[in-house]
Amino acid sequence: MQEDFHASGEKFPADGAKEPLSERSEKGAEGNSAAGEVPTGESFIDFVRFAILAAAIVIPIRLFVAQPFIVSGSSMIPSYTDGNYLIIDEITYRWNDPERGDVIVFRFPPEPSKYLIKRVAALPGETIEIRGDTVTIYNTEHPQGFVWTQGEIESSANDAEQKVELERDEYFVLGDNRDESADSRIWGPLKREFVTGRPLIRLLPVTDFGLLPGKWQSQD
Repeated sequence: MQEDFHASGEKFPADGAKEPLSERSEKGAEGNSAAGEVPTGESFIDFVRFAILAAAIVIPIRLFVAQPFIVSGSSMIPSYTDGNYLIIDEITYRWNDPERGDVIVFRFPPEPSKYLIKRVAALPGETIEIRGDTVTIYNTEHPQGFVWTQGEIESSANDAEQKVELERDEYFVLGDNRDESADSRIWGPLKREFVTGRPLIRLLPVTDFGLLPGKWQSQD
């Protein structure tokens, strides 16, 4: 580090040397700076090592653990709104199956390069019956059916009835904003293989930051 020296007139050291103190100090400072510099080649190698280490950590996380996801559209209002920035957990469903009420991110079956976000309404092997906003589930525990107690949704003005029996690897998914959602009511059941993960964190907007956003407190 080079320092600035200010002197009024020429000053000499006590030993009688003819070199001004200001010049000697500046030379010493320059010498120390040069001695502390890291060779350019070594700096580049360190940078490459750091880049490789960072990539080795970040890339597997992005590919196998968590992915960013931006909500597009209004199909999941009021749980999610257009532009919400989410971090998707891609680990949980490698070991566990989605449960009723879970919000999931999945590859759209007719167009696998596209990702959608919906809520699981019916599980593999069940039969689901929809009448307006009322969802009735039939399974081995409830052969006569039970009405699914849902959380907050945007009510549907459509009273059309629909009944679907699911295979052992299929889910029935719905958007929370029923009239604005293209979901299993339109394109059919979702195969398990298309499920990617679940929203773990909502980063944006900051006012809605939280863990497991959109999770309903109690499920049947």
